[in-house]
Amino acid sequence: MIRSLFKSKKKTKIHERIQDDSYTKLRKKYDLYYHIMDSQKGTKVSIGEKDLLMLSSNEYLGISEHPKVIEAGKKALDKWGSGTMGARSANGGRRFHIELEERLAAFLGKEACHVSSAGYLSCVSSITGFSQRGDNILVDKNMHSSVWDGIRLSMANVERFAHNNPDHLRSILDQLDPHEAKLIAVEGVYSMEGHIAKLPEIVDIAKQYNCFLVMDDAHGVGVLGKNGRGTANHFNLTEHVDIISGSLSKALASTGGFVAGNADAIEYLRTHSKQTIFSAAISPCQAACAMAAIDILETEPEWVERLWVNTRRYKNILDKLELDTWESETPATPIVLGTRERAYYFWKHLWEKGVFTIISTAPGVPPGKDLVRTAISASHTDKDFERIEEAFTYAASKL
Repeated sequence: MIRSLFKSKKKTKIHERIQDDSYTKLRKKYDLYYHIMDSQKGTKVSIGEKDLLMLSSNEYLGISEHPKVIEAGKKALDKWGSGTMGARSANGGRRFHIELEERLAAFLGKEACHVSSAGYLSCVSSITGFSQRGDNILVDKNMHSSVWDGIRLSMANVERFAHNNPDHLRSILDQLDPHEAKLIAVEGVYSMEGHIAKLPEIVDIAKQYNCFLVMDDAHGVGVLGKNGRGTANHFNLTEHVDIISGSLSKALASTGGFVAGNADAIEYLRTHSKQTIFSAAISPCQAACAMAAIDILETEPEWVERLWVNTRRYKNILDKLELDTWESETPATPIVLGTRERAYYFWKHLWEKGVFTIISTAPGVPPGKDLVRTAISASHTDKDFERIEEAFTYAASKL
């Protein structure tokens, strides 16, 4: 029966949707996404016979090849094997899970932390773990997809406020029942726009209206704050942000995610978030590499310093070419082109000159903000910048 079904020419509605999808056809035609890299070394990647300079990676500090990170990963593999083969709620945790959580909590200035196998899961659980039907979630309209998924799963009421606009947030809160539970969700650094959250104003609003404050700081940790401790530390407001979630796969040279807060909140998360309860545990190598990255951040501040030197140098190049960077304040720097076609050709011209970037178009960004997303790293060299300037000058001239 199963064999005959595979041989049949029958089409379901879902088959038709897959074959007719215009975005899938566009991706296949222009080969915009899901490139397969044959090798990588530092900022250099190879795709087939083409050598390219990586300019879209979120590895802001460039320490995934740091000797301390590599050595830590190898030692963990030798000691623990490749993984724990299940969820911590079923198979139990391991000592390296607790060690990483304690290190991360201390690094971020929080009492406790829970790590999971993906940043996406952690950001979803930062919402589902604390919100429920009948609550009100107030969310920046430009939040990451993971937070929106968390909102849908929580079944709470949702109100969007204008991007990074505390005044609009306040106006919405004025209309809500002051006795109902309210959660505000923001990003520390908005990954597509490169904007830093207006955290001082948001914290004041959260206090005034008695709101629980959740911040996704995946792109702030390792970039802002003392030794890269993140956006809350940058503003000296760590104690006023209830939950900080994020990823180990950006500046922390690993993969996985975390949720940090006070001890009661993290214990509550572990019993109320399905993403926490039923997800496979982080592997020994993941944990060891992330801990080594924290060591590097605490003892080698030159990585963060170099990141910002490179960021300023990169933005000077873009400013001279009069490219629209959406007023980005951080190493995550969009080049706004305005239409899907302009974004595609700008991306294509950079590719021709050996620079790897990615495109983001509506609905991933607001209409009229179609862009090429770039991100600078501490590991970009003088030669890299020569190549970047040449490629962007060429692409801009073709506009």
